[in-house]
Amino acid sequence: MLRRRQLLQVSAGVLAAPAIVEKVGAATAFDWKQFKGQKIEVNYQLSPRADVAKASLKAFEELTGIRVGFESIPEQQQRPKAALEMASGHPSFDVLQIAMHVQKRQVEAAHWMEDLNPYLKDPTLTNPDFDIAEFSKPSMNVGMAADGKMTAIPYNQDLFILFYNKAMLAEAGFNGPPKTFDELYAMAKKMTDPAKGQYGFVGRGLKNANVVLYDTFLLGFDQETVTPDGKKLLTDTPKAIAAAQFYQKLMRDCGPPGSVGFNWNEAQTSFMQGRAAMWIDGIGFSAPLLDPNKSRITDKVGFAAVPAGPNAHNTATFIDGIGVPAGAKNKKPGWYFCQFAASKESMKEILRSGSGTPPRSSPYNDPDVQKNGKFPKDWFEATLQSLKIARAGLPVIVPVTEFRDTIGVGLTNIVGGADAASELKKATETFQPILDKANAG
Repeated sequence: MLRRRQLLQVSAGVLAAPAIVEKVGAATAFDWKQFKGQKIEVNYQLSPRADVAKASLKAFEELTGIRVGFESIPEQQQRPKAALEMASGHPSFDVLQIAMHVQKRQVEAAHWMEDLNPYLKDPTLTNPDFDIAEFSKPSMNVGMAADGKMTAIPYNQDLFILFYNKAMLAEAGFNGPPKTFDELYAMAKKMTDPAKGQYGFVGRGLKNANVVLYDTFLLGFDQETVTPDGKKLLTDTPKAIAAAQFYQKLMRDCGPPGSVGFNWNEAQTSFMQGRAAMWIDGIGFSAPLLDPNKSRITDKVGFAAVPAGPNAHNTATFIDGIGVPAGAKNKKPGWYFCQFAASKESMKEILRSGSGTPPRSSPYNDPDVQKNGKFPKDWFEATLQSLKIARAGLPVIVPVTEFRDTIGVGLTNIVGGADAASELKKATETFQPILDKANAG
């Protein structure tokens, strides 16, 4: 949680902004107190970032005079609640934190969110220190619709990275993590010894959850799962089949028994207990690896970017946003909260506390964050490199969940030993009509 000193730093940073505007002679200075006395309702998914936002409410209220009602509920409940209320046109909240990697197309098609461009361009409504230019390109692509409307401010950019056990690699004669897919397999195979209960790699195999790991490999072949217009599946192409074959080989030859049923938590447990040398998954799972109450390998954990594939060096990213519903009652005060929650100082605290990976660049280069944060130098290096090579880890379509379920069944069968080409062809033929119907509707 935010310490009092840090909350005061957040307030001090933003309070200094009006003086900057007045000093350069702006016609009308930005004023954090412009909506003093008003009240807004904020809806978040339950997460460490929600905890940071909740801890900073007092600082926001003191800074702006705006009172805040704050709700954070589990993702499985928050998404349908938000969809139901947004569809009604009269949501009970003025600020919404939303999983844009899942709901981007739905949000844009239904015109659920306010276009934030006019707010960003208005010097009386936007803090001059907000600096939208320092957000990463992938996150801005998610926040911005095809028609140029800014439907959400990027809030968190989860990245897939490589976790590795330094001691296990060193014992096998390796000086560092793999740089390519071929090296990843060769190293994992060498470190796999079922007689010792030791495996070279662990990853997601479970239906639905496995799609994001598979897509990370597919990005290394320089291909995504659908065409750029979101109309045609690319899940049965030669590259898609090659990526599935690599995924199959890595999981079957180098993974622990039963990993076909693993989600991230089973994979994380295997890695933390020292039973697997390498694991690829979301960077948001880093903190427990360094917690001595949860992990047996706290002093052995290494962090690196995902290895390069045969055609490209990419990694999957999944982006949350924060914005103002088009049907909100208090849009401008809601925008003030969005600015505060996505400010440089707030995102520094998210990073320092291990609560997420901000899409802003400045927190990663802040000496205080690196000095007082939870993570070692190689974690920051892996994060910065991954931000540069990130591409969307899920297709930008409305039926994302159905896509993950359908393709996920094929991938589970592939990890189980089925022919990759046949399974992907079957899954593609099953889902394409669903995608066609969604695009037509």
